[in-house]
Parts: sequence; C-alpha cells; structure tokens
Amino acid sequence: MGGPLPEGDEVPTSGALPEGTVAHSDVDFGVYLHVPFCRVRCGYCDFNTYTATELRGARQDTYADTLLQEVELSRHVLSDIGPLRQAQTVFFGGGTPTLLPAGDLARMLGGVRDAFGLATDAEVTVEANPDTVTPAVMAELAAAGVNRVSIGMQSSVPHVLAALDRTHNPENVATAVAAAREAGLDVSVDLIYGAPGESLDDWAASVRTAIDLEPDHISAYALIIEDGTKLARQIRSGVVPAPDDDLQADMYELVDDQLAAAGFDWYEVSNFSRGENHRSRHNLAYWRGADWWGYGPGAHSHLDGTRWWNVKHPAAYAQRLAASHSPAYARETVDGSAAILERVLLQSRIREGLAIDQIPASRRSAVAGLIADELVEPAAALRGRIVLTRRGRLLADAVVRALTED
Repeated sequence: MGGPLPEGDEVPTSGALPEGTVAHSDVDFGVYLHVPFCRVRCGYCDFNTYTATELRGARQDTYADTLLQEVELSRHVLSDIGPLRQAQTVFFGGGTPTLLPAGDLARMLGGVRDAFGLATDAEVTVEANPDTVTPAVMAELAAAGVNRVSIGMQSSVPHVLAALDRTHNPENVATAVAAAREAGLDVSVDLIYGAPGESLDDWAASVRTAIDLEPDHISAYALIIEDGTKLARQIRSGVVPAPDDDLQADMYELVDDQLAAAGFDWYEVSNFSRGENHRSRHNLAYWRGADWWGYGPGAHSHLDGTRWWNVKHPAAYAQRLAASHSPAYARETVDGSAAILERVLLQSRIREGLAIDQIPASRRSAVAGLIADELVEPAAALRGRIVLTRRGRLLADAVVRALTED
C-alpha cells in the first residue's frame, strides 16, 4: 500500500483544474489506468496495491465501472480547458491488471476511446503476471486494441524469486511470452537485480533467459529498499543483508554488455529495446514531461505544470466517485527551481539527453567537470546535450546534483 500521500493544495470536488491551465495541442496526452489488486504482496513492493483481505468493502468485480466514472469526470474537466486531445499512449499498471477479466480491461480501454479517441498508432500496454497470462486472455486483449504486454519476470532463479516473495512459476514466463506473440503483441519483460542472496552468476542466468525469450524490450531495475515494506523490515532486523552497491553496479554493467551484444539499445538508464520502434512511448512521455491523466486509487496525473494524486484506498476512491466527486486527494503546481530539478532529473536519464540550455546558467560550467570525470559523453556535449556515459548512468544522481545544486 505504500506510505501516506503527500499533502498539497485542495482540489475542488468537481476536479476543475487551476485557472489558466492549458491543454497544449503540441504536447502528447497519455492515459494511465491503475489496477490495484494483487494475489499476494511482494516483500519489496511499495506500490499502491491491495490483496483480497485488504479491500475493506471495495470490490474487484465492479472496479472497471468505478474507474469509468473517473474517465467521464475527466472528460468534462478537460473539455473546460480546451479541445480534447487523443490519447497517444495507454498503460494498464498495478498491481496486477490481468487479475481482472480481460473483458473488464477491454471496457476500460473502450471508455478511454469513447472519451478522447485513440491515436491511430496509439501504444496500449498491459502489465501482466506470468501466471495470469493465457492465449485466450492475450487474444481478447489484442482484439480490444492492446498491442503491447509487459511481463513481470523479475528473475529466472527460484531462490531469487523467493527472496522477492514472487510466487509465479518461472517456467510460465516463456508460456506467457508465447501467448503474447501468438496474439501479435509486442513483448517486454521486467527484471530486478540485487535481491538478497542473488549472486552475479544468478543474475547472468536471468539475463540469458530473458534474452533467449527474444522480447522486443527489457527493463532491468536495481532493487530499491522502500520504507514500510516487508523487505525493509527484514533488512533492519538483520534477517537479510542490504543490497550491495558494488555488486549492483557489476550487475548493471553485465546486463548492459549482454543486452548490447544481443542487439538491444539502452534508451533510458534501466530500459533497453530492439530499436526505436520498441521503446516504451508511455514511459518516455513521463521522462519528457508530457501530459497524462492517471485513473484509479493513488494514481498521479500531470497537466500543464499541475500535478495531482488520487485517494489511495479503492473503497475511498469508489465512495468519492459514487458521490460524483473527484477522487483527487491534493495537487501542486510544479514551477521554479522544482520544475528545473525535475526536468534535469528526468531528461538526463534518457538516451536523447537534456539540452544544456535547460540547465541553470549558474551550473553550466559543471559540464566540463562531468566530461572530465567520464560521466557525460563529450561529443554530445559539443552538440549542446547532456548524454550519460555508462559510468554516468551508474552515477546519475551525482550528475543531477552537479547540474542543479549551487
């Protein structure tokens, strides 16, 4: 369930955006659909998710209808600030979206299509647990307009999956990929490295297995210990060791080498694809600062510099919408130094990099030192952009500090 929501400015019950908010026609609009249900809670997970015993009156079987109420509310809110934009990307995340019937996901997507329209080349992604994927589910999702599936593999090594509290059968990853391919979907697989007890050889085995699946896209995330999670408590009590930074760096270099050799290009610090056509356009929209509406409990949204976030629990979310009220908990305007920091933090992580003229003038002199420290590519800097070297990707936070802190 994660920690408490941040405080912010009050949101009117209508959900109306601040006066002066503009829907810029040249800025992409994306949609995030949060499905907050999981069979079990993974020990490392800090996402806003709920198992059956935590729902306290909320219902999975009516969730799609509830979320569609927020879609309708958003259509009215966005109509008030200008012409509606078609959704360029739609992303079903969670939780485990495929715990819901495929028909429910199809209805949710249909509601977005009816409200805003989908671009003819819209990217529509569904996250999936391998154990919930069948040929029938994939075929139904493809027929509804889904064209991409992101499969939570995490590892191919049983003791690593156990350390992460992942309950899926690792053999089902290949079955899930095959089902998605049969339905004509693009396939991404997600990996996590640095779990307690995971060796470099364990990680190498998982990377080889992922490559052998021949996906279009692979995400490789370092395990982060989030406060309030089971894993954080285990580490604090000494039951399991904390992640080793040096080992995680070795693991990153290994996956970077292996994926490059297999024909994958990095386009964001933790994301690799077989060419530009297979990059996650939805996630790129986040990193580039585009607009999106996040639907569902705890979902975050962003439009024209205003960010807002929904109440967390599915029951509270449903209650607000049943009363025809916005489910938004609070909001904030991102401007000034906060906007600069966010832009540098996000855009410096992607392959296309960050324009040097977007860095505060007082910090542009730091670029020469970053080049000397082999954190930034010299040729790109000469063209006016900050692009991280592999060493820079490993030390991305230090690069951001150098470019933003006086």
